[in-house]
Amino acid sequence: MRHNKKFNHLGRKTAHRGAMLSNMATSLILHKRIFTTVPKAKELRKFVEPIITRSKDDSTNSRREVFSLLQNKVAVTELFQTVSQKVADRPGGYTRIIKTGFRLGDNASMCFIELVDFNENMLGDGGAKKAKTRRSRRKATGSAAEAVAAAAAPKAKEESKETKAKEARKEAKKEEKTQQAEEVKAEEVKAENVQADAEETSDEAATPEAEEKA
Repeated sequence: MRHNKKFNHLGRKTAHRGAMLSNMATSLILHKRIFTTVPKAKELRKFVEPIITRSKDDSTNSRREVFSLLQNKVAVTELFQTVSQKVADRPGGYTRIIKTGFRLGDNASMCFIELVDFNENMLGDGGAKKAKTRRSRRKATGSAAEAVAAAAAPKAKEESKETKAKEARKEAKKEEKTQQAEEVKAEEVKAENVQADAEETSDEAATPEAEEKA
């Protein structure tokens, strides 16, 4: 029974597990990034980060302890000469795990594990981030108020131009409506005059005929 055994055995005996983690740590130090499964990467992070912390103290004792875990002289030299200088100002968290999906054969979750300070793309994005600005509810005074007023001036001018244009459009529409109403009234008056003329002519034509009959 696995009472109080919280670490992941990775399906291996102790010797096999230790040798595998040692080889993976060596590859990570030499290549700065390796591709593996997520459970192995999580166990490797627990294994390799104390080693990187030990490399900050470049002494004979530290080199012997690291060599007893890695069993690779090239990796130890790379760790103490290059990696330790790069992570000198970082208080832990030397590795990053980036998940990449699932393996086709057995659907295992895969990932990259890399050394944080050796990913130039990530470092470039971090430096390019905008600085956070604080907002306060206090009224702006002095130069700050002037700057705010100067920034708001062009907006106010644009708004005034827009309002003037809207008013001009409204006036033009009103004038068009009044002209149309006047034209309609003139047409009605003309029609009434034509009808009146027609009635008068009909009356004049009717009166001599009546006289002749009489």
